[in-house]
Amino acid sequence: MTRSAWKAEPAGPRSVALVGPYGSGKSTLFDALLASAGAAPKRQGTRSMTTELRLGHCTFMGEPWALVDCPGSVEFAYETAAALAAVDFAIVVCEPSADRLANLPVLLKTIEAAGLPHLIFINKIDTLAGQVREIVAALQPHSRYPLVLRQIPIREHDAITGYVDVVSERAYHYCSEDSERVALPNELRAPEQEALAGLTEVLADHDDALLEKVIEDIAPTCDEIFATLHKDQASGTIVQVLFGAAARGHGIFRLWKALRHDVPPAAETAKRRGIAPSDQPLVQIFKTVHAGQAAYAGKLSYARLWRGGLSDGAQLDGSRVGGLYRFVNGEISRIQSVGAGELVAIGRLENALTGAVIGDTAALAFPEPSAPVYAFAIAAKDRKDDVKLSGALRKLVEEDPSLSVAHARETGETLLCGQGEIHLNGALERLASVYNCQIQVTTPKVAYKETIKHDVKQHSRLKRQTGGHGQFADVVLEVAPRARGEGFSFIDKIVGGAVPRQYIPSVGEAAEEAMQKGPLGYPVVDVEVTLTDGSFHSVDSSDMAFRTATRSGIAEALAKADPVLLEPIDHVTVSVPNRFTAAAQRLLSGRRGQILGYAEHEGWPGWDDVEALVPAAELGDFILQLRAETTGLGSFARRFDHLAEARGGKGH
Repeated sequence: MTRSAWKAEPAGPRSVALVGPYGSGKSTLFDALLASAGAAPKRQGTRSMTTELRLGHCTFMGEPWALVDCPGSVEFAYETAAALAAVDFAIVVCEPSADRLANLPVLLKTIEAAGLPHLIFINKIDTLAGQVREIVAALQPHSRYPLVLRQIPIREHDAITGYVDVVSERAYHYCSEDSERVALPNELRAPEQEALAGLTEVLADHDDALLEKVIEDIAPTCDEIFATLHKDQASGTIVQVLFGAAARGHGIFRLWKALRHDVPPAAETAKRRGIAPSDQPLVQIFKTVHAGQAAYAGKLSYARLWRGGLSDGAQLDGSRVGGLYRFVNGEISRIQSVGAGELVAIGRLENALTGAVIGDTAALAFPEPSAPVYAFAIAAKDRKDDVKLSGALRKLVEEDPSLSVAHARETGETLLCGQGEIHLNGALERLASVYNCQIQVTTPKVAYKETIKHDVKQHSRLKRQTGGHGQFADVVLEVAPRARGEGFSFIDKIVGGAVPRQYIPSVGEAAEEAMQKGPLGYPVVDVEVTLTDGSFHSVDSSDMAFRTATRSGIAEALAKADPVLLEPIDHVTVSVPNRFTAAAQRLLSGRRGQILGYAEHEGWPGWDDVEALVPAAELGDFILQLRAETTGLGSFARRFDHLAEARGGKGH
């Protein structure tokens, strides 16, 4: 029985996401796969770092496919997670060097959490200096499932010139048409048998019939191994490892064959996601784009059609489908209908946001964006563009939910928040190029506060005579510090009508208003003001006069009460592989952090959470240094904890 005989042909389209660290050649592999299927994207100069998800459609050996090229930088991890929620399978792309595998552990955990079948493709195999099995050994501790090497490289004069397929025991030489079969080199027969034995043992752990043969020392047939391999790979209980060189076209056709045989049908993915069969369309949006292409301008929603069919012009939850689109040869093309399992762009679903499920009330799991870790303070260069900027920011956040816009009430700034410097610079570039918004960018201010250390008694009198009615108010105030976090308090201790009842609320309001800016230039907190005495004039006293006298008295009192600057202190949790725990503690201590302790990160063996109290002034660029010190793996979360007296550091 041949492999094609036991393989059941899948019904309908399938989809694959390509993920991997920046520099792994993932986008080059995306282009090479499409080119091999006759749908090569048009080249647009030298390929730079992918910062936006790319969708491509093609047909390979008569079967329809959708490929998704995901950004490689950790700062765009949400785009990757969103794509993984929509596809049938993932290819994890890495380089042939154990020193270049830094981001792979996080990617593998993300894929495993999504329950998504996947394989690993070692790209740039022509630069391999050591052994492929060393790369596999370095990755295995980070994978929940066994990694099985499907190929052995053929090395001639220190160059990788081809490979041996472990299961079929056939050798191939790379050439312009990907590969041609050659005789199996004698020196590779023993390594091939060793690799096959290891693969068979792994497969036997999931197949009783195969296990029985292994125990009885009976060699399983090639077709038996292929069948078990296909079943386990499609179910995600093993992870195949293949290799090639995308820039040279090496290993691409072999990768396509693996995808064709081992990627589960779309219906199986829908079943795994708990989606009941039905003719009713069920759509989930995994990416939103406000496009400005020659063939299309407007809002595009990249979507997975989980079930049913969909036609252009159809109604979805009250919204009319304003176009269905595929991306072939790198260009958008309109189509009339799509079937279940397809990834497609839908036009003008104006009210549908990323993650939205349309056509059913059922909720489908979708990743939540991480909390922001970096921010810019932004403003339009020309104030008349404020309205345009506001609309552009709304669209920007709709396109990328891992961005957020916040108004800092204490500083009056508009903050653009995201996952890092590259992430935010990309957003600024899009604001300029797509939305024609010219922006000025500054470092966000720290929301400092003031308080006082000592009690002060202050007498304040206002007496003005300008002809006719004058202004008169007289107040005696006691200003005292309160415990941290207790806020402002006003106490009325007037007896005997020294200050008429109708003026006392104005005194309290004016005292609170005076706290908006203290002698150091910042809002004043945790202060108690007591009105103890005063006097009035039956004709010249008024609410306004008592307000003026109170504000003047408070200003004088605060200056005399030993004012001090307070800075916000955040509770910070840093998550890192445990080999970087000490480095994380040093970074926190170097930023005036008080280490509270550390413990294992729940659900992530080999990772630690380090907790500390850190001044907010020290956290503006903390993520940049943390990633630099942890090969891009470190992350952190923060929340306001308390205010403390500032004792030196950034910004003061």
